[in-house]
Amino acid sequence: MPSDPRERRAARHAQPTGDPTTSPPRKEPITVERITDAALQVVATEGYEALTIRRVAAVLGSGPSSLYAHIVNKDDIDDLLVGRLYSEVVLPEPDPARWRRQIRDVYTQIRDQYLKYPGVSRAVLGTVPTNLHTLQVREGLLTILLAGGVEPQTAAWTLDALSLYVSAYALEQSLVQQRRKSPDQEWVLSREELLSRFAALPADAFPQTRRHAAELTSGTGHDRFDFTLGLIMDSLAGP
Repeated sequence: MPSDPRERRAARHAQPTGDPTTSPPRKEPITVERITDAALQVVATEGYEALTIRRVAAVLGSGPSSLYAHIVNKDDIDDLLVGRLYSEVVLPEPDPARWRRQIRDVYTQIRDQYLKYPGVSRAVLGTVPTNLHTLQVREGLLTILLAGGVEPQTAAWTLDALSLYVSAYALEQSLVQQRRKSPDQEWVLSREELLSRFAALPADAFPQTRRHAAELTSGTGHDRFDFTLGLIMDSLAGP
């Protein structure tokens, strides 16, 4: 401490140069919500294939071991991801007069959630969902089918078929978009290119393909999505 009073005052009012005893700012704690946010960020920017516990930890500025206090394994992250997406789905009040339309509307919402995150529907395939948000949507879909007069066993298997189709559709769309970005994937053809190739097929070996090339290549992906859901729904008994 300076002995001169003026020097002491100057030292007291001087800009601090840093106190070595000051603790560094604390990191934001790891939570399940932050893990889910980081996982979605990875999928949205890099695709589902890039999703690993190590990659999620890196986004959070932490090490993989810090995540294990909140999750069990990679499958646990998958369950959280799907639960987050399903939490955005709006369920209607079951209407026996509109149950087919309601089922299609809900599955369209699910499709659109999947398509926001390339390949994320792979997290659903081959697993049994346990997240409460996912189970709530499934409960809502089952309630709509039952309100429409569909038998419980038929309703249960219909949900399996519809869920599988929607997941597979979203995965295929993600793969097509990914391949279109690669210059090496020249087999992803436009409709005009397909029509040209079908027209060049031998007429004696492919008469129907040549004759109905326009029908075979018609419609957008979503047109075919709506058609397939309608095909399944229209086969069910009910009013």
